[in-house]
Amino acid sequence: MRADFLYAKIHRARVTDSNLNYIGSISLDSGLMKASGILEGMKVEILNINNGERFSTYAIKANSSQDNTKGDEKYKAATVCLNGAAARKVQTGDIIIIIAYANIKIKHASKIKPRVVFVDSDNMITEIQE
Repeated sequence: MRADFLYAKIHRARVTDSNLNYIGSISLDSGLMKASGILEGMKVEILNINNGERFSTYAIKANSSQDNTKGDEKYKAATVCLNGAAARKVQTGDIIIIIAYANIKIKHASKIKPRVVFVDSDNMITEIQE
């Protein structure tokens, strides 16, 4: 028997943009994808803290912003952009949780260790739990 188990989570990310005219998906900062283990094309669930919406889409890679600093330099938050129909379910600035599941045999469930990535208000990684 198989079941879906938590694989990865990006906790309380801020939506930086939405693009209704894009084909679809969520564009994620490549640094966030790498840290969480979420792969390009992977199905993810989006939970919108602001309005209670829950929906599924797939992840695509956006350019990385993780090397930016907040000093006197121009600063940009790490990209979290909802595209296509999903853009109707969020507004820029909304706080979301991004979840990926793995479908595995139940007998292997005790071996899976989900990775949870915590971010600040600019989507910069503050902690990773494994």
